[in-house]
Formats: sequence, structure tokens, C-alpha cells
Amino acid sequence: MSDPLTILIADDHPVFRTGLRQIIVRDSTLRVVGEAADGNEALEAIRSLKPAITLLDLHMPNMGGLDVAATVNRERLPVTLLVLTMYDDEDMFNEAMEYGVRGYILKDSAALDIVRGIHAVAEGAFYISPALSAGTARENHEDESGFEQRLHLDALTLAERRILHLIGESNKSTEIAETLSVSVRTVERHRENICHKLGLSGAYALLRFALEHRAVI
Repeated sequence: MSDPLTILIADDHPVFRTGLRQIIVRDSTLRVVGEAADGNEALEAIRSLKPAITLLDLHMPNMGGLDVAATVNRERLPVTLLVLTMYDDEDMFNEAMEYGVRGYILKDSAALDIVRGIHAVAEGAFYISPALSAGTARENHEDESGFEQRLHLDALTLAERRILHLIGESNKSTEIAETLSVSVRTVERHRENICHKLGLSGAYALLRFALEHRAVI
């Protein structure tokens, strides 16, 4: 049996930390090895405790979560970061991705998402709270064709749809090229076409779209 995944919880609200710990320890494959109440404590704990995964609140005293993530990225510390936030902010999401963050969870849905998110990022995937997704319309009984037209998915070719699906499974362009037996340049051209058809712009817009709508693409 493999050792449990070690988890550090960094958040300035003790009640919230306690709640997360209680949820996490129900899973026997996870072990909370420490807690931090601000960014400086979080960085010190990451360096000393060497957790596999750190749950990082973006809004903490002394050093914010993005500053911690930037330092972790700069120092190449061996930890996977999953951030917690009260807000769905696109600029903040993009900055978190720049710093190598693998998961983005809304605090309002953390009780439902946290364990699933931990396991996803531990396996090398990206994870975004389903609550962030605008793609839940099908669950609200929207007609499938209407759903696809609203998101402009009906404009995609079969090849583009396959690539979008693979992006949603956290595959890089090189991995997609290998899977489809095409060149990386071909994959990148398809990505550009997909962004154009879906009206997406920004370095991480396509990744976010694919992750948010992973269940339906």
C-alpha cells in the first residue's frame, strides 16, 4: 500500500482550515501534515515539511497566495499547488496558471470539491471547481443542440473537437500530437482555430474553457 499524500493547508481563517482538515482526513489516502495562517508561514512550511500538495488561500496576510506561488515557482520547490479563493477572477486565474498552479477551487464549493481536486492534481491533471463552469446548462435541461450553439461548439470540426477534449484532460500539445499522430505545429494550428471559433483570447482561455466544460465536450 502506498504512503498517503501529504497535504499542507494554508488559510488565515482557523475555522475554515479545521473544516478542510476534517473533510480531508476522511480519505485514508490523504494526510494533513501542517497548517499555515499566512503566506510567510505557508512558504516556511512548504520548505520544511515538503508536502506533496499545498492548499493555498489567495488572500492571506503578509504574503498573498499568488506571491507564495510565484516564490515556489521561482525556487522550483517540489510541491503541487491548489489554490482556494472566494472570487472567480480571470486575471487571477491566469496569473495562478503562470506560476504553475494546478487547481483552482472556489471556497463556497470546497467541501464538495477539495478531495476530488487533490486527487486530480496529484495525478498530474488540472482541476477547476465545477461551480465556475458555465457549462452546467445541460444539467438544467437545456437542449443539446442549443447548448452547443450557445458555446459555438457546433462550429468545430471533428478534429478540433477531439483536440479540445484532450486539452480538457490536461494534455499538452506535444502529448496531443503523439496521441493523434500529427505534428505539434498541426495541433497548435488547430488550437488557434478553436480559439477563433469559440471567441477565446488570452494565454489560458482555451485551457480554462476546456476544463470548465470537460464533462460535455
